[in-house]
Amino acid sequence: MHISIVCLFMAKIITIAHQKGGVGKSTLAYNLATCFQEQLRVALVDIDLQGSISDLRTTNPSLDIISDEDFDKIKSLNYDLIIIDTPPYLSNRLPDLFHISDYILIPTKAGFFDVMAIRSTLHLVKEAMKKNTDLKSGIVLNMIKHRSGITEEVKSLLNSFDAVLLNTLIHDRVSFARSPITGGVLLGEDEKAKEEIYSLAEEIVNTL
Repeated sequence: MHISIVCLFMAKIITIAHQKGGVGKSTLAYNLATCFQEQLRVALVDIDLQGSISDLRTTNPSLDIISDEDFDKIKSLNYDLIIIDTPPYLSNRLPDLFHISDYILIPTKAGFFDVMAIRSTLHLVKEAMKKNTDLKSGIVLNMIKHRSGITEEVKSLLNSFDAVLLNTLIHDRVSFARSPITGGVLLGEDEKAKEEIYSLAEEIVNTL
């Protein structure tokens, strides 16, 4: 399966952010990077001081993984697409990061406290949109438990926040948990996981 991507990207920047930890930002960032890598020159930028993404250079040497907190330098990187993984503690610098971004992806679990915690991130996104009028954003429900009855309630709550809720659902799968050591879900045999990543990538591309 291939995503229809027009290579007029001119170094588009996708930032994955949520001020709450444990919502699967790094795993999504990595798998999206490997997905877009099929057709574009992609850099995955890790600005987390813990460097969890940076440690993956040995498992996927074909993917350019960069550690940098200089936002001006990130913007000038020579790639078609730059995906930035952010830590939860970067609150004071997120406005600057959002200013150079083209798209903000906000993953959240389908739990009440996770969803309520998203409001502060959404506020920063909306403030950034006042200065960066081309900035787009979307919320993706991530690490969803199968047959979870709470998902529809969470969707209703998120829709009340006046934010774009993506149609794609990323489920809690072993293949996603193992993807950092397997080179990404696209190299595995979990077809459902592949479909979910392709679907998410396509929704983002259609917005950009």
